[in-house]
Amino acid sequence: MASTSDIRNGLCIKFNHDIYKIIEFLHVKPGKGPAFVRTKLRSLSNGKVLDNTFSAGHKIDEVRVETHTYQFLYAEGDQFHFMNVESFEQITLDKKILDNPGLLKEGTNVMVQVNTETDLPLSVDMPASIVLEVTYAEPGVKGNTATNATKSATVETGASINVPLFINEGDKIKIDTASGSYMERVK
Repeated sequence: MASTSDIRNGLCIKFNHDIYKIIEFLHVKPGKGPAFVRTKLRSLSNGKVLDNTFSAGHKIDEVRVETHTYQFLYAEGDQFHFMNVESFEQITLDKKILDNPGLLKEGTNVMVQVNTETDLPLSVDMPASIVLEVTYAEPGVKGNTATNATKSATVETGASINVPLFINEGDKIKIDTASGSYMERVK
């Protein structure tokens, strides 16, 4: 049993007869009244996000997880196939477990958290950023914007990203996988 002081991003807990992963948390100590922890939890069974507040010192039931490196092989409909880079064992995961499946490129290494009690995969952590090639972008016209103008561009995985006007087809761009937003152009 853990308490609210052990809460951190990525922690998996049992809550309301389901397993949740903590996405965000904030310790709040108001001037009047007891401290509490405000959290955002994502259900690992159905992907729904839940806001919950735990009072300070509340006991939480932590789920023991192991992290393994897997390589993304291919997608087939809503099923994504991965291979363990150590044992070469293959697993198939549903699209709803992935945070941003549109940015997943074949051959990308990801970290998969596995429940040690049941040996079932719980969540997939993508790298912080990924470099993808732009396959389609509207031509940017100079002079018709004030500041920070963006346009929609399609990358090699099929995802649509908002990019600055100077990005053209064939450019490689770095994308933040957490938010799915443009970071920089890569030479």
